[in-house]
Amino acid sequence: MRCEEMEAEDNISTVTQFVLVGFSDLPNLQGLLFGVFSIIYTIVLVGNGLIVVITRIDTALQKPMYFFLANFSSLEICYVSVTLPRMLVNLWTQDRGISVLDCATQMCFFLILGTTECLLLAVMAYDRYVAVCNPLHYPLVMNQKVCIQLAVGSWISGVPVQIGQTCQIFSLRFCHSNRTDHFFCDIPPVLKLACGDTSAYELFLCVVVLLDAAVPFVLILGSYGKIISTLLRLPTARGRAKAFSTCSSHLLVVLLFFGSATITYFRPKSSHSPGTDKLLSLFYTIVTPMFNPMIYTLRNKDVIAALRKLFLKKF
Repeated sequence: MRCEEMEAEDNISTVTQFVLVGFSDLPNLQGLLFGVFSIIYTIVLVGNGLIVVITRIDTALQKPMYFFLANFSSLEICYVSVTLPRMLVNLWTQDRGISVLDCATQMCFFLILGTTECLLLAVMAYDRYVAVCNPLHYPLVMNQKVCIQLAVGSWISGVPVQIGQTCQIFSLRFCHSNRTDHFFCDIPPVLKLACGDTSAYELFLCVVVLLDAAVPFVLILGSYGKIISTLLRLPTARGRAKAFSTCSSHLLVVLLFFGSATITYFRPKSSHSPGTDKLLSLFYTIVTPMFNPMIYTLRNKDVIAALRKLFLKKF
């Protein structure tokens, strides 16, 4: 390892970089991990990229649901690209140092995109609620202008809050080790390196998480509560199955993302360990975005038909 550990004493200026320990405790598996994560990154880029392309060029997919799906796939590409390329470089070069500015930048983009994902999932749930519960008003309610406003709002709403939160965290003095036992700059491992009492920052973090994650999740639950209530009133089982099939993929993605993120950030401190934290973070930052295209493709006849049409045209 080329980056030597530095100890911060009295001034924050003594810490000019952090060391992302990552998976250095598995020295014999560095090559294997690089190969596995390279394949995962390729799958994320190709899978989500294909969804973006087909929703743009296939006229059958020019609907609000697929407009939001294209936004979601674009988001997944950005979300994974914040953490995974840096991890691949660290695995390849074995240089795990990251400057304080780069660490702050990575954390800020990670938090902004995480907030966007929560909001966009809530918007997608609302879209399904209108489609199932108010089908006659759907074209009027979810018109192009409204769809664009909802998408833009999802992308930018978290920017000021997360920039402010990142500035707060990196205004702290770091006087412990500069080694963070994680593969990217996340809030909990960075806060562990700070001097003094960080309880106020942890409280602020909880408030932000409640606003950015819990509120969208409650809206999603409310939307699906209404959807399920409407489906139960449909006269035929076939009608219920058809209506639910348009929602099932989104619901599965919601459960994967919010479930793993909740376990990561809200389980008791006593149960935290670096190894478990890294595995859980891998799941919702990398593994879930890899599976999302498969979930939406395998469970959606329109997307399968569009992909088949695209490949037949190319080959």
